[in-house]
Amino acid sequence: MNKNEKFVITINRELGSGGRTVGEKLAAKLGVQFYDKALIMALEEKYNLTVEEIENLKGRNHSWWAEFARSFFLAEKAKTMYYNDISALDEPDVLTTDEMFETEKKILTDIAEDESCVIAGRLGFHVFREHPNHLSILIQSPMEQRIERVMRKQYLTYENAVKVIKKVDKMRENYVKKYAQTSRYDTRNYDLVISTAGHTEDEVVDLIMQYIQ
Repeated sequence: MNKNEKFVITINRELGSGGRTVGEKLAAKLGVQFYDKALIMALEEKYNLTVEEIENLKGRNHSWWAEFARSFFLAEKAKTMYYNDISALDEPDVLTTDEMFETEKKILTDIAEDESCVIAGRLGFHVFREHPNHLSILIQSPMEQRIERVMRKQYLTYENAVKVIKKVDKMRENYVKKYAQTSRYDTRNYDLVISTAGHTEDEVVDLIMQYIQ
């Protein structure tokens, strides 16, 4: 990946691995925007977007995404959605329709057309598999470390944290299998696979920056 040209970095991560935080910190270090599921969902909900509506917006204003991305409402709503209810945030993966998937894919590709960015989840590794300047990353962590992090972040008991992780793992795997016909654990989908075991988020970001450079 050449960071001196327009690029897109996609991060697939296990719940409790710290991958979302890594994505945010990596984007900040690279001076680009970070996008995740919460922001995309908030965008869809606020503007009731479809692929056709996006095409209409682009026809009237080619830089439609740049204007939407500046919306304070989206940023604040995405932040609230993520931190308040992690299980509800992942529930739509079960209910995703083909039209919703195509809309999300269209949003992501339009974002990448306009700017360099870091994108977490949303099948980014698959959506951008043919992108000429794309880095695909998988971030994992040992189960006990994942459980501890989910307990701490969501104030859950050990048993409930295990239930949430298993539920989210299953939903995310089903989502990937349905729309990408592969497994999210297949390392051939990624350029870089990192375990956060024994590493802080900042150390993982440094590892990625070393790989890029």
